[in-house]
Amino acid sequence: MTLSQVNTDNAAKAVPAVPRPAEPAHVIKDDAEAIAVARRLAGEFVQESARRDRDRIWPVAELNAFSQSGLWSINVPKAFGGPEVSYATLAKVIEIISAADSSIGQIAQNHLGVVAAIRTVSDPEQQKLLFAEVLKGTRFGNAFSEFGSKRAVDFETRFTDAGDHVVVNGRKFYSSGALLAHLVPIVALDDQGRAWYAIAQRDAPGLTVIDDWSSFGQRTTLSGTVLLDNVKVPKTHLVPGYKGYEVPTADGAIFQIIQVAVDTGIAQAAIDETVAFVRTKSRAWVDSGLDHAWEDPYTIQAVGDLTLRLHAAQALLEKAGYAIDRAVRNPNAETVAEAQIVTAEAKILSTEIAIAATNKLFELAGTRSTLAEHNLDRHWRNARTHTLHDPVRWKYAILGKYFLNGEKPPLHAWS
Repeated sequence: MTLSQVNTDNAAKAVPAVPRPAEPAHVIKDDAEAIAVARRLAGEFVQESARRDRDRIWPVAELNAFSQSGLWSINVPKAFGGPEVSYATLAKVIEIISAADSSIGQIAQNHLGVVAAIRTVSDPEQQKLLFAEVLKGTRFGNAFSEFGSKRAVDFETRFTDAGDHVVVNGRKFYSSGALLAHLVPIVALDDQGRAWYAIAQRDAPGLTVIDDWSSFGQRTTLSGTVLLDNVKVPKTHLVPGYKGYEVPTADGAIFQIIQVAVDTGIAQAAIDETVAFVRTKSRAWVDSGLDHAWEDPYTIQAVGDLTLRLHAAQALLEKAGYAIDRAVRNPNAETVAEAQIVTAEAKILSTEIAIAATNKLFELAGTRSTLAEHNLDRHWRNARTHTLHDPVRWKYAILGKYFLNGEKPPLHAWS
C-alpha cells in the first residue's frame, strides 16, 4: 500500500469546483468571427478591469462569457467540428483580450496549449472525446509547474497505474486558471520519467485548489497551489504529452506565442492609457510655452517610438502565427525550427515593449497618473510579472546559435 506524502495542511482553504456550463458553447465559424467576438468581449471586459485588479475580484462572469463565446475552441481541428483558425488569428484574439484585461487573456493560455497538444499526441479516439468537451465549453485549467524544484522541467508529481485509471500524487503551483476550470490537466511522470497530461475532474476527490496567488501582477489569473492526494484519472484522459517533444512539433512554439500575445496586449493597453491620459488630464510642461500636453514634441516623439516598437512586435507575432500554421500542417525539423525562431524574436520584442510602454506611461502622463484612483500601475505590474515566465536573455542566445551556427532550438514548452 502506497502512503501519500502530500502535505494537505492547507486543504481547508480549498476552493470548490464550479459547475459545467448549462448550455453548449458557441462554435466560431471562421477567423473573421473570432476577431470580431474578441473585440466585442474586450469592450465589456475592460470596463471593470481596474477594479478587478485593485480588489482582486475573480472574473467569473467574464470567464464564462469568454469560454462560452467559442474562443476557447478556436484551435480545435475542423475534422472534429472546430474552427481551426490560423495561429496568427489565435494570437490576435489573445492580444485583444489581454489589452482589456491581461489576467483573463492569460487564463486561456494553457487551455489552448493543451488543445494543441491533444491534436499532436493523442490518438483519434482520445481526440474525439476531449475535443467534444472543449466544443461544449469545458475549460481546462493547469497543474504543470512546481514550486522550488531545481529547474522548471524537473517534476516530482507522479502517477501509478491502477488498471483502467491512474493515481496521481504531488503538489503544483503557478496553476493559472485552475480555480475556475472544469478539468485540470496535471503534468505527471510515469515510471519511466516521461511527462503526461493527466486530465482530472476539477472536483475529483483528493484534488485541492488553494487560492494563494500573491504576486503583485496578473492578480486575477486564478492561480495558486494544487494538491494532488491519490487523485484518480481515467486512462481515457491520460495524454502522452512527452511525445510532443520527442520529435519536432509546434507544441512549444504554440505555448510561447500565447505568452507573446499577452505581452503585446499589455503594451497596447499601456499606450492607449498614455494617449488617453495625456489628451485629457496631463498638463503642458512649464517651459514648453504650450497650452496642451499633447502638443509637447518630446511626448509626440515618445508615443511615436512606442507605437512603432509595438507594431514591430505585432508584425513578428503575426509572422510567428503563420510559421506555426506551417509547422502544424507539416511538422519537421525545419518548419518547427522556423516557428520557434520567429516566436522567440516576437517574444523578445513583446517583452521589451511591454516593459517600456508600461514604464513610459507615467513619465509622459505625469505625477497625476500615479494616483491610486487610476490604478495605472497595474499595467506595469502585469507586464513585469508576466514577462518573467521565461527569460528573454536566453531567447537572444537561441537566435544567435541558430543564425550563427545553424543550431536549432531545444524542444520544450519554453521554446
